[in-house]
Amino acid sequence: MIDVVDRFFDPLAFSVVLGGTMVVTWISATGKDGGRGFGALIPFFRARPARDAERADEAVQRIRHLSEYKGTLCADRVKTPVDFVHRAACRLADADSAEKFAVWAREELEDRRARHKAAIGLWRYAAEVAPAMGMIGTVIGLIMMFATMNDASAMGPAMAIAMLTTLYGLILAFGIAGPVAARLERLSEAECAWQARVAERLLALARAEEKALAEGAWRERPVHPLRRSA
Repeated sequence: MIDVVDRFFDPLAFSVVLGGTMVVTWISATGKDGGRGFGALIPFFRARPARDAERADEAVQRIRHLSEYKGTLCADRVKTPVDFVHRAACRLADADSAEKFAVWAREELEDRRARHKAAIGLWRYAAEVAPAMGMIGTVIGLIMMFATMNDASAMGPAMAIAMLTTLYGLILAFGIAGPVAARLERLSEAECAWQARVAERLLALARAEEKALAEGAWRERPVHPLRRSA
């Protein structure tokens, strides 16, 4: 078994493909995209969008019930382990109008989608580069083979490098980088979907409160100081 593994592993071929792919991918990244791409491996393994969506819905329900009696000013009193919902609740409590909360929510979601897109794009680019690195390794192996044609014992290792680099490039592209990019995209879509739903529901609460204030139906409930003058 060990002999079989040894036949399919060559340090030089592995270094050419993996190292070349990482360097070229990193060079192509801008700003913090490189760090975000590799940092995305944490949610790749740990993210549970369905669980987070369920917890977010429960938190929004508690915020809604609380706001019916004490207003959205107290939205930040609801405790939740979901970071986005917590920040949205704090923003809702501090916002002096529904429109300002809507602006924050829109910018927050757009920024999150942009970060996700950058991380996904990095892995997609790595999937495109890896086969090319494999071909470069193949060319290097062929050159080594042709340079040692007068030595039959040296031709075998050179041919092995030529073949293994192609194999490594395909595995890296279609077995690792490509699937990582695809999963990150699905996680991003699921996460952005429930976060947009949370933002819409909280915005609806803010607008309902503004409407009630305008109609004078909020007499017994605390009003945000900045809203009192509205």
